[in-house]
Amino acid sequence: MEATNLATKLISALEQNGYRGKIVSVEHLGNLKNDIDTLHRQGLFDAEFVAEELSGFDFTLPDGIPRAKSLIIAAAPQPQVRVTFTLEDKELPCIIPPTYRYATDRKIENLLRTHLEPADFHVQMTMIPRKLLAVRSGLAQYGKNNITYIEGLGSFFRLVTFVSDLPCPEDGWQELGFLNDCTSCDICTKACPGGAIGADRFLLHAERCLTFHNERPPEFPAWLNPSWHHCLVGCMVCQKVCPVNKNVRKWIVDGPTFSAQETDFIMQTAGQDKLPRETVQKLDQLDMIEYLGVLGRNLQALASKHGLD
Repeated sequence: MEATNLATKLISALEQNGYRGKIVSVEHLGNLKNDIDTLHRQGLFDAEFVAEELSGFDFTLPDGIPRAKSLIIAAAPQPQVRVTFTLEDKELPCIIPPTYRYATDRKIENLLRTHLEPADFHVQMTMIPRKLLAVRSGLAQYGKNNITYIEGLGSFFRLVTFVSDLPCPEDGWQELGFLNDCTSCDICTKACPGGAIGADRFLLHAERCLTFHNERPPEFPAWLNPSWHHCLVGCMVCQKVCPVNKNVRKWIVDGPTFSAQETDFIMQTAGQDKLPRETVQKLDQLDMIEYLGVLGRNLQALASKHGLD
């Protein structure tokens, strides 16, 4: 099948399965690195962010695709998940924001392989800057809160990136795009509890972001007000107040319930090997295993906020 037709069919297949996607030339990998390097040189990345986040980006081409020709970015719509913990005889519902569940990553990869491999093309997941590629490819636009938005989905989606040897017939590379709605709106700036969304710069002040601290051990900084806690991990404040999310902000599905014993285990330990198998399975279903090191601390903070400690 001609590469142009296959690329079109690939994007169509993503949309038919409820996803969104874009394909750009692999030559733009250097542009993405330059974008990140420029922001770094300008001192717009906080020190902790540089140490933990930038080190996770990979701008090298995978060995498995030596003749890489394209970058593929896909978005999977995702809701908030409400998980219920039990403290003695009281229930403590907790929200997991969109983007934390990554089962769709493999589903999308399998979908791409199904269409590409019969035509002798290949695809491999990669860790390039997802939000940046989404905006540069024209798939999304940045909001003032440094979160990306897609028309019809708001910010309730998860991004995943791939490298492929499928030729890129039409390259829609764009300048960084921002939502027009943000021009005269500062609702998220005022609502952000830590003041992470500043008027002085586009990037967040990561050291003031609740999500940043909610995902990382050990203790919360002293300046972080306990009343700000509202999610099991992450933060939903700027997304919940954003007018662009008016049609999705109430999109919540129910996840598993953890018994009082399971809740106590999670609050008392960070080790997967010390948890009952059923508890591990529930956490794995939620893609929360990697956050075991902070779940107990975060649960304790939420329990204290609601007077359940």
